[in-house]
Amino acid sequence: MKAQALAVALGLAVSSHAAGPASGPVDESDFYLPENPAYTITDSVFDSLRFTLTKTLQRDERGHLVSLSSFVDPAGQAMGWHDFGNLEGPGWAANAVGGAWEIYTLGKFLGKADWQSNALAILDHVLDAGFVDERTGFIRGYRETTTGKFCLNYKHHSDWFCPGSMAKVAYQMLVFADDLPRKDPRRERLRQIAARCAGWISEHVEPVPNGWFPRRVLPDGKVYRRSPEGGDDPFWQSSADSLFILQLQAALTARQLADYRVPLREKASVFTRAGGIFGSINHDTYDPHESVAYAVAFRTLLLAARVLKDDSLRAFAYRQCLAGLDQFKMTDDRNGVATRGLLFMEKSWDTAYLWENAEAALACFEAARDGRRRDPPRSRAFARDGLTILRAIARHHHGPYGFLTEGVDWNDHVGQQHHIAQAKFGDIRYTEPFLNNLHIAEPTLFYLEHFARKSAKAGPTEWRDGEGNLLLRRAGPQGSSDESPHVP
Repeated sequence: MKAQALAVALGLAVSSHAAGPASGPVDESDFYLPENPAYTITDSVFDSLRFTLTKTLQRDERGHLVSLSSFVDPAGQAMGWHDFGNLEGPGWAANAVGGAWEIYTLGKFLGKADWQSNALAILDHVLDAGFVDERTGFIRGYRETTTGKFCLNYKHHSDWFCPGSMAKVAYQMLVFADDLPRKDPRRERLRQIAARCAGWISEHVEPVPNGWFPRRVLPDGKVYRRSPEGGDDPFWQSSADSLFILQLQAALTARQLADYRVPLREKASVFTRAGGIFGSINHDTYDPHESVAYAVAFRTLLLAARVLKDDSLRAFAYRQCLAGLDQFKMTDDRNGVATRGLLFMEKSWDTAYLWENAEAALACFEAARDGRRRDPPRSRAFARDGLTILRAIARHHHGPYGFLTEGVDWNDHVGQQHHIAQAKFGDIRYTEPFLNNLHIAEPTLFYLEHFARKSAKAGPTEWRDGEGNLLLRRAGPQGSSDESPHVP
């Protein structure tokens, strides 16, 4: 995704725009964006879903749906020159299980049986094609589309993998299971894989000196301290990617599928005593403070606080994690690029990547729901931030098929040869179909389910945001079709 990240982190390249932590509180009136009634956040997510489903998948011999590539251009063509160009699977940016779940849940909400069927065909590919060892719960992240070879990391090798990212896939399986019908055999199968995966991590992943988790391990779980590009990784024991292990443990405990309260409390204590561990989650970037790390930390600690009944952990999540997102907020359009309302990734790599922004929107919405009764004004402010982020993302679709850029490169960090129309500053002309292109589905649906004002007084059911903007209109049972704005 971000090729020269290590060189940047080591000071071999310098951005032309200072993109460090904010010097003071963010003026929320500057960060805020109004809705665009002509192209709403629901229009945006439907375009993203349309792109993934119509331009980036193919049927295999079993009838399952398989990603053509984990890195594509606006026409859905595989970018084979890139690390992800000839890979597919559930791992990290390939994200097949997470993307399938988002398609399924949105289809379920809208009554779109074809979306749900397609999502299950994507999931079945992951379950049946050899990615998962169901006996142990071990998950292999990738398969080469050109050779069929399975591999553990995005470099097309199996010398190392990230246990946090494997835990993330298991967590995605767990929440997918929640949304399946009780009689669906996949439901119990997914839960068993998730529980066994957590067990494998607990049993095999080697401890590290600071009490956290290793960023990368060998296939047997022993610590791997190198970076994918070669050389030592300065964040080998301080990556926020390991938060996904806590997220999985907390989710299993909440569902009474396992009891991880003791290790969960122990690792949460390690995290809080360190003042937070916010090193890069992305596998190829190297920075002590990454925006998505703060968002994932908030969501994970909020869940853990509920499981552990620990108000101090909840307070830390707000004070150190959610508030930490402010330093990444952009309150203006930079270099002629639509950046207001977005968060840049990190100081050493200041592009605004859109899966990370979607995760930040999720954190805002979860905070808004958590505090709705306790502090309504603050809750509304969090919801407004989440909407702003989704509205800002919606400004970055391109072409006729719904493509949403991987990232908004307002500072020419990746090079203008990789930008739409070769612009000096602008959107990257590639995306990951199940991640950067599609992750907005989760926060958009969360908003529709928990915050949008639903009304059926005039006939069709309508969902409006807190400002009165029409987000979705669905015809009644006698209607010929749904409208969205503008369901495809």
